[in-house]
Amino acid sequence: MPAALLLSGLCAFPASARTICTVVADAANGHPLLLQGECNERYTPASSFKIALSLMGFDSGILKDEHTPSWPFQPGYPDWGGETWRQPTDPARWIRYSVVWYSQQVAERLGEDRFQRYTSAFGYGNQDVSGDPGKHNGTQGAWNISSLRISPLEQLAFLRKVVNRQLPVSAHAYDMTARIFEQEQAPDGWRLYGKTGTGSPGTNGVYDRNHAYGWFVGWAEKGERKLVFARLIQDEQATTPNAGMRARDAFIQAFPGLVNANTKD
Repeated sequence: MPAALLLSGLCAFPASARTICTVVADAANGHPLLLQGECNERYTPASSFKIALSLMGFDSGILKDEHTPSWPFQPGYPDWGGETWRQPTDPARWIRYSVVWYSQQVAERLGEDRFQRYTSAFGYGNQDVSGDPGKHNGTQGAWNISSLRISPLEQLAFLRKVVNRQLPVSAHAYDMTARIFEQEQAPDGWRLYGKTGTGSPGTNGVYDRNHAYGWFVGWAEKGERKLVFARLIQDEQATTPNAGMRARDAFIQAFPGLVNANTKD
């Protein structure tokens, strides 16, 4: 079997979106099961960065468990996510509703220096969490249409370190991160862990709805087998639900067929 197989039918998105990259690899040895599209270019990670931020938060002790700490919404926090973002939020709720202000609070409590040290130690993308030029606002969203950029293949490299526990964080950080990122939908006996992300081209946090990027990245486990994956799509017009959610839903639906089609007997 060739190292990378193209699997047609995995791009069954609405006409308003195109798939930039879909890549799946064995977590143990990095062997690609699927490599489709342009996977080397870097893009804003948006909320897919929450996997890294969760590891930082739990390792540093800022986050304790899936329900601690619970922080209240404050006037002035980002609230474009609607009423679900205006509620007290704990780590589990943070991930479930992808609450931007909770990410900001974790990064703020880390502080600029520690935030940068973790990002560099993780080898995460271009490792630039400085934020918008001249604004020194990296802890407010370097990961969101700002300085931090990562490619789909770099996402896989980072996720392999997560799955193989090769990052400089505690066992507790790994355990809690897996707990809050497990997906409710688990196809064909697999346990999927992952995070969506919705961003766009540009800088300075300005979101372009007509050209939005949608990430779904994570890992999957079934028995002793572990895989890592990344999918990235881009809208060609404003579409709902957001691009990250559509990337996730389509990938989960396709996942059993994808794995079975690319598995050696």
